[in-house]
Amino acid sequence: MAELANMQFDRKSLTNGQLVHFYRSLLWPRMIEEKMLVLLRQGKISKWFSGIGQEAIAVGATLAMQEEEWIMPLHRNLGVFTTRNMPLSKLFMQWQGSQEGYSKGRERSFHFGTREHHICGMISHLGPQLAIADGVSLAYKLRKEKKASLAFTGDGGTSEGDFHEALNVAAVWNLPVIFIIENNGYGLSTPTEEQYRCISLVDKAKGYGMEGVQIDGNNILTVYDTIKGVRDHCIKSQQPYLIECTTFRMRGHEEASGTKYVPPELFKLWEMKDPIKNFEQYLLSSGVLREHDTENIKNEFREKIESELQAGFAANPIVVDTEDELDDVYAKVQEPGYEIHVVDNSAITHRSPLTTHEFRFIDAIKQGLHQSMQQHPELVLMGQDIAEYGGAFKITEGFVADFGKERVRNTPLCESAIVGAALGLSLEGFKSMMEMQFADFVTVGFNQIINNLAKIHYRWGQNADVVIRMPTGGGVGAGPFHSQSNEAWFVHTPGLKVVYPSTPMDAKGLLIAAINDPNPVMYFEHKALYRSVSGPVPSAYYEIEIGKARHVREGEEVSIITYGSGVHWAEEYAAEHPEIAIDILDLRTLLPLDYMAIREAVQRTGRVLILHEDTLTGGIGGEIAAWIAENCFSLLDAPVLRCASLDTPIPFNTELESNFMARSRLDEAIQKLMAY
Repeated sequence: MAELANMQFDRKSLTNGQLVHFYRSLLWPRMIEEKMLVLLRQGKISKWFSGIGQEAIAVGATLAMQEEEWIMPLHRNLGVFTTRNMPLSKLFMQWQGSQEGYSKGRERSFHFGTREHHICGMISHLGPQLAIADGVSLAYKLRKEKKASLAFTGDGGTSEGDFHEALNVAAVWNLPVIFIIENNGYGLSTPTEEQYRCISLVDKAKGYGMEGVQIDGNNILTVYDTIKGVRDHCIKSQQPYLIECTTFRMRGHEEASGTKYVPPELFKLWEMKDPIKNFEQYLLSSGVLREHDTENIKNEFREKIESELQAGFAANPIVVDTEDELDDVYAKVQEPGYEIHVVDNSAITHRSPLTTHEFRFIDAIKQGLHQSMQQHPELVLMGQDIAEYGGAFKITEGFVADFGKERVRNTPLCESAIVGAALGLSLEGFKSMMEMQFADFVTVGFNQIINNLAKIHYRWGQNADVVIRMPTGGGVGAGPFHSQSNEAWFVHTPGLKVVYPSTPMDAKGLLIAAINDPNPVMYFEHKALYRSVSGPVPSAYYEIEIGKARHVREGEEVSIITYGSGVHWAEEYAAEHPEIAIDILDLRTLLPLDYMAIREAVQRTGRVLILHEDTLTGGIGGEIAAWIAENCFSLLDAPVLRCASLDTPIPFNTELESNFMARSRLDEAIQKLMAY
C-alpha cells in the first residue's frame, strides 16, 4: 500500500487558472461537509451522508461533462451539486426540509433533481439511477446530439439487478452513457469481498461488450482527464463505458452508523491519499498556488458558508396547504397545440358527425398507437419483440416499416431498465410507450414505476411522460403468470393514472389521451377482448377524457359499477334478464375515479353491485364500496355488494378458470341484492 502516499498528478494542457478552479471546486464541498458535521453535532440538522474522501470523483466527473448534460448522482455526491453552481443556501433549505428547497419539503438529502442544472435526483433504491441515464442518452442519440449522460453507483449497487439491466441495455442499444462505480470498499458495513468475486468491478464491463477502466478516484486530474476522454469516446463511437474509481469513505455510511467495522489502519492509509490535501500540496509545490493563496480561499469559503447558512436558516416556516399537496401529485395537462376531437360519454354513432368504422378491440388500439406516432415525432415505442415481430399480440406489426427501428425498439428482457429509460427520455422532452408483454411481468419493473415514475413530479416537479401498456386478464386459459388482474396494485399509488377500456372506441380514445398526458399512465387492455369485441371507432384522432366514466345502460332497480371484461358480463346478464332494470356504469378510469358518476349511479337505483375480474380482497371494489358508504349512505336501499374473482391465483385449466372468475357468481350476487 506504499503507493497510496505517492499520488502523481499530470496537468497535461491545463492552465494555472483551470488548476485553481479545480482546487476551489474540490475544496468547496469538503468545507461544506465539515460544517454540516458541526451542525449535526449541534442538533441543527438531522442526518448526513458524508462524501469526505471521495470528492475528487464527483467534482472531476462534473467538470468533465458539459453543463447541459444530465448527471445522475447518489447521496455522497455533493460535489456534483456544488460544481453545477447550485447555491448552498437553497441546498441547505433542501436538507432542512424547507418549503423553499428544491422539493418543497417533500424530500430530504439528495433525493431531488433540477432540470435547470441537469441533475436527476436519486431514490433510496440506488440502482434505478443507471437506467435513467440510458434514456437520456437515447434521447441524445435520437436527436444526433453530441452529448453523453453520466450515472453514479457504488460497489454495493453493482450487485443489484438494475446495474445488470442498465449496462446491458446501454450496450445493446449503443448508447453514449458513462457509468461510474465509486468503489470505497464497503456497502454500508459489508466489505467488498462479501459483495462480489471478480478481482475488480471494472471486469464486469467485458460481460456486456463494453470497454472499462479502473482509475484512482482520489486523483482529481486523473478523474477529470479520464472522464473527459471517455465522454469524447462515447459520443464519437456511440458506445457506453464503465469506469471504476477506487476510493475510500472516511466517515460512516451516514453519521449515525459509525465506522467501528473498518480496521483503523485503513483510515491511516487512505488519509495519506486524501484527494484535497494531495492536490493542494501539488499546486503549492509546482508554484500554482502559495500558502497565503490557499488560506485566502479557505477564509473566503468560510465566510461564504456562514453567509449562505444564515440565508438558509432564514427560510420561512413551512405552510401546510392540503390543496397544494394534492395539486402537485400530477403534472398539469396542457391544451394541445394541434387539432384533437374529444368524444363525450354518449354513443358516438348517435351523437357525433365523425366517420366511424367497425373495429375489433385490438385494431382500435393499433390505430390509436399508429396515429399517436404520426402526431408525435418524439414518441418512442419500446418492448420485447415489438419491432419486426409486431409484439406478442401483433399490435405493432408493420410499425417498423412506417416509423423505423429507432422509434420502434425491441428491448432485452429488462423491464426495470426500460421503465427507467422511459423516464430518462421524459427528462429530455420525449414521450414513450412501453409494452409489458403481459401485465404479469410488470412485477420486475415495479420499483421504477412505483418509486420513480409515480413520485417524481410530486418530489421535484419533473413529469414522467410515459405510458405502460398492460395486456391483462383471464378467460384465455393462460394460467397464473399470464392472466392476472393486477390493476389494484397501481390504483394505490399516487402519481400514476390507471385506465382500463372495455370497448374499441374507448380503447383508442383512452390510449391517445394517455399518450398526450404528461403523467405516467398504466394502460390496461384485456387480452380476451382483443379479438372477441368489435364496435364503432372514429377514424379521426380523438381522445376519451381520462377520469370520466361511461353510462352504459339506464336502469332503475340495480346499478352495476364495473370496468373491462365486467362491462360485457354485465351487459350480457342484463340482456338475459329483461325482468330486472339494470343500470351499468363503466368506470374506464380507475385512478382518478369519477366519483360524481359513481354517486349518480347510486342515486339512480339505490342498489349497487361492484363487479370486477380482480380477486375480492384488496380489489378496487372495496375502495369504491367504502366511498359509497361514507358519501352516499342516504341514497342506499341495500348494502353495497361486491362480485369478484376467488381469492386464489388464477388457474390454468379452463373449467377451474371459469369457476375462479367473478362472472360465475354474478347471478347469485344480483339475486342477493334484489332480495333486499
